[in-house]
Amino acid sequence: MARHKLNDEELQQALNGLSGWSVQDGKLHKEFKFASFAQAMGWMVTVALAADKLDHHPEWCNVYNRVTVDLATHDLGNAISNLDVTLAQKMEEAI
Repeated sequence: MARHKLNDEELQQALNGLSGWSVQDGKLHKEFKFASFAQAMGWMVTVALAADKLDHHPEWCNVYNRVTVDLATHDLGNAISNLDVTLAQKMEEAI
């Protein structure tokens, strides 16, 4: 999939379709909460497989039942791209 930086209109449209996501420090951002550590880790493994297929990997941190995610495309100067939106959608589908 070709990478392209989102313009302001594309970014706003993407955010409208991504419940709970925001832009923080120039990255797509969301904190996911799960019922347990095992559920959080299972979700991360599922997302990791999808991310690897996209060749686009998240910045994320897991603490017990919470996973904090930040998405930006490093190859485009740490801008938010179409791949970040696609990966965010895959994360939502994996819940």
